Amino acid sequence: MSKVTVLLHQIGQSLWLDNITRGLMDSGTLQKYIDELSITGLTSNPTIFNNAIKNSNFYDKAIAQKVKEGKSGEALFFELAIEDLTRAADLFRPIHELTNGVDGWVSLEVSPKLAYDTQSTLKAAKQLYAQAGRPNLFIKIPGTREGLPAIEEAIFAGVPVNVTLLFSPDHYRAAAAAYLRGIQRRIEAGLNPRVESVASVFVSRWDGALAGKTPDEFRNRLGIAMAERTYKVYRDLLNSDRWMRLSNYGVHPQRLLWASTGTKDPQASDYLYVRALASPNTVNTMPETTLLKFGEHGELGRILSAGGGESDEVIYQLRRMGIDMDALAAQLQKEGAESFVKSWEEMMDVLAKKAQTFK
Repeated sequence: MSKVTVLLHQIGQSLWLDNITRGLMDSGTLQKYIDELSITGLTSNPTIFNNAIKNSNFYDKAIAQKVKEGKSGEALFFELAIEDLTRAADLFRPIHELTNGVDGWVSLEVSPKLAYDTQSTLKAAKQLYAQAGRPNLFIKIPGTREGLPAIEEAIFAGVPVNVTLLFSPDHYRAAAAAYLRGIQRRIEAGLNPRVESVASVFVSRWDGALAGKTPDEFRNRLGIAMAERTYKVYRDLLNSDRWMRLSNYGVHPQRLLWASTGTKDPQASDYLYVRALASPNTVNTMPETTLLKFGEHGELGRILSAGGGESDEVIYQLRRMGIDMDALAAQLQKEGAESFVKSWEEMMDVLAKKAQTFK
């Protein structure tokens, strides 16, 4: 087992894999990552499934069978995705039970075309969670303005939620507030308030957006600074009177999850964001390449500061250069949603073409 991945668990951070393919499970590779690299969960998104289906023949037999059964389009995709994710959920189930529901999760995203449709998002979330039939499966709902009411209602309905497409401290605050409203309503209704959630904050895309636009001293620093500032907001919330009152009912925290932690800059460390974001009571979901590089030669630096570290100074200096953080956060969220829609539409096209060959 990799010593450095074990160290992350010892400081209280879960390592999840940001990938899933049928081949990853058929080959035993996912189990190997669990055994040797301390992986305790995984996440998926439309881009991941698009690449998995488009670039392999692992799904062809299942597609052919489902086409014969009359399946097509989104219904066909979700059957394929749920088959993969329930298999993965079962691999992580012992971890889920050992940690009393804190860890051992997998994630399935609602159609990204619903990112700005509250009621359809909520309906899809309930349906997909029921269809999967696994207690350790999160439904991913974007933290857009329209997604926030769906998050609250899904939590109230007892559906575990991975809030995705968060970029800034303000995005996180809004997601956390939606989660807490759902939990509070469950308490008031006499329901069990133990409905788990994570809030996924995307990191590296900040630095991608500023590539070549700032002095070298600020290269690859904004993503980490935004993460540090968000972590401070997270820790302050966990120390608040409101949270302390909820903890009396046995509520688990909505854990902060670091997403988009693969290094985009070829001149930077291949595990830049893993080293920088080591922090208790959080999750880091990383691409397969990043996981392997970190397990092979990674090392840990300091643990992320609960006080925000150097984030205020970095953000202050970048604001002085004319960078509008609020506008950029909104842009990144919009672009993230659009990129998932593009992947979704490509995947639907790939499925349609494959289905046609099996008719």
